[in-house]
Amino acid sequence: PPAFGEIGWALDAPNQYRETPFGKVRINAPNSIAPFVLGPVIGPLIERNPNLQLEIVATDRLVDIVEEGFDAGIRLGESLRDGMTAVRINPRLRFAVVGSPAYFERHAIPLEPGDLSAHRCIRNTFASGVSYPWSFARNGQEIDVEPSGPLALHDHELMIEAALAGVALAYVWEDRARPHVESGRLIACLDDWIVPEDWLYLYYPTRKYLSAGLRAVIEALRAGR
Repeated sequence: PPAFGEIGWALDAPNQYRETPFGKVRINAPNSIAPFVLGPVIGPLIERNPNLQLEIVATDRLVDIVEEGFDAGIRLGESLRDGMTAVRINPRLRFAVVGSPAYFERHAIPLEPGDLSAHRCIRNTFASGVSYPWSFARNGQEIDVEPSGPLALHDHELMIEAALAGVALAYVWEDRARPHVESGRLIACLDDWIVPEDWLYLYYPTRKYLSAGLRAVIEALRAGR
């Protein structure tokens, strides 16, 4: 009931004025991006706020953060809903198209998105099973490619493994592929055609009072550290 919610906010108000945040903060984030968004933040955040209890649930399943008891959730893009506040956070992510050296021994490296029609590509899906295209843009031209290939995957780690095995090209978050590209186990292509995705936002229910713990999380995510 609203009355209990108001009592909870009122009880939490003094927490804003304590120097050290305390209590539990539950955050929901997409599993595919959580390591790159939250990974660099967790250590410094806990170090600065030793009394903070941070619980992170990373899942690509669509979550109603209020209904499932989360204090906040991380989403790609700004989508204002009644009763919710959105705060833009760092970093800004982008995709990469990668394949193994063995794959490119058998296939020419694509130079533009249209070349992908001659390639085996992993089809990306959401957790619901709905597929999404590989998106490209350059000089004001935007191109969405519906890839074709033997695999349809939801998990980006599996996409990386399939690409490493030389099965097909993968369209994955650049940060996930970077260690393999730097080691030479994967080769990135079409880099000139890939632009950063929309900004990431932290969403939380609009309240008169925010807990000191949630405020600390917001500040860390805005700074990206």
